[in-house]
Amino acid sequence: MPGPGQAAGEILDDLRDGLERAHSRNRGRVLVSATRQIDPADPCAVAFTARLASEPWFAWSEPDRAFALGAFGSAFEATSRGSRRFAEVNADCLRLLRDSVQRLPEGPLPAGAGPLFTGGFAFAEEGGTAPAWSSFAPASMTLPAISLARQGDETFLTANVLALPGADPEEATARLAGRLAGLGDATLPMLDPSRTGTTGIQGVRPPGEFERAVAAAVERIRGGDLTKVVLAREVMVEAPAAHDAAALFGALRELFPECFCFCRGTTEGAFIGASPELLVRRSGASASTVALAGSTRRSSDPAVDSHLGEQLLHSEKDRHEQEIVARRIVRALEPHSVWLERARDPEVIRIANIQPLATPIVAQLTQPRSAIEMAGLLHPTPAVGGEPWPGAEPVITELEAMDRGWYAGAIGWMDATEDGEFCVGLRSALLRDRHAHLYAGVGIVEGSDPAAELAETEIKLGALLPLLTE
Repeated sequence: MPGPGQAAGEILDDLRDGLERAHSRNRGRVLVSATRQIDPADPCAVAFTARLASEPWFAWSEPDRAFALGAFGSAFEATSRGSRRFAEVNADCLRLLRDSVQRLPEGPLPAGAGPLFTGGFAFAEEGGTAPAWSSFAPASMTLPAISLARQGDETFLTANVLALPGADPEEATARLAGRLAGLGDATLPMLDPSRTGTTGIQGVRPPGEFERAVAAAVERIRGGDLTKVVLAREVMVEAPAAHDAAALFGALRELFPECFCFCRGTTEGAFIGASPELLVRRSGASASTVALAGSTRRSSDPAVDSHLGEQLLHSEKDRHEQEIVARRIVRALEPHSVWLERARDPEVIRIANIQPLATPIVAQLTQPRSAIEMAGLLHPTPAVGGEPWPGAEPVITELEAMDRGWYAGAIGWMDATEDGEFCVGLRSALLRDRHAHLYAGVGIVEGSDPAAELAETEIKLGALLPLLTE
């Protein structure tokens, strides 16, 4: 099997052939894509190493499933905003994919191999309005110039180019030739703490203000308008040197192998995290998700750790919060499903620094719906929004007094078969040079205690905070 650089010649030949076929159609803009299997490689490390400062990039890793994606450059970007952003981005992506010319290896391909779109959707319809989020559109899915997908020991390399009427195939592929030839084995750097200078940590709002916001939310819930609302905090970290997204990503996937480790990079910053929460996984006619709500801390003592999990499992407050999320997801999926199954009782899942309650849900769809469409159907779940959502939305805006941007949004990918995965952008941070914006939220229900909810945000911030302050 050739290495990434060695496959360049074959991929370029396939692209030239595809471009000629596309031009013969005389249909205007056409996606031409070429894919080859290569020697095992680390897609994320290749993306971080080969990306240019002037282009977007994307890394996605699920270590426990031995699955990873890396993508960089942009052949096409679908963007939108407002209430129809999922539908409009989905339509743009499918329009390009369905009329494409693809040169693929023989045999079945793993998910993510071949042309795919990567990116995400901000939490709110209009996206982040704060200056820190200026380079992150409310909805943005990018068809990369080059991507790699790895499942187990199989790695596939894909290059994409848009065929335009009258364009010279040689000119269209020339920009990719050098980049493909220069690809090689890559590894992610280790975190290298600064030996000089100090790191500053500051909450955007004082802890007492957050506790008062929680108390106010509890009063709203007791008034009968809401059953749950999620409130989040923002913490700023200023380092003596620029934060290294590649090193941080490598650390996250080592520490959180059971999570969805992601990084969406732009010319100005990177949104990075290790999310425990699957929003949706679409595979053919099947859609799966997990209701995640209610959590407690971990302990280094196995007996104490197990006891904490048992307490959580029998907590009336946390079981109530979990049930609110599971019920809403079921209601959203049932009209589009032939059948739907949800676990009868939640289970405790253990992550490095926290253990939440989770209820797996699987549905067989009545008709094909893409991964992006399914993400739009479910976002935002009560795990990050509230119930009912029309009542919770203005309460979040009022009581949080912060700009979530892509935090708690939908982050993920969709391939040419319309399969894909989106996680919820939790346990995350926005990196901009020396500054990092960290986010953590908690679900507020009638039995919530302000001090306990503040403490829970501290546990959740503990996923990234130690790595950014070393």
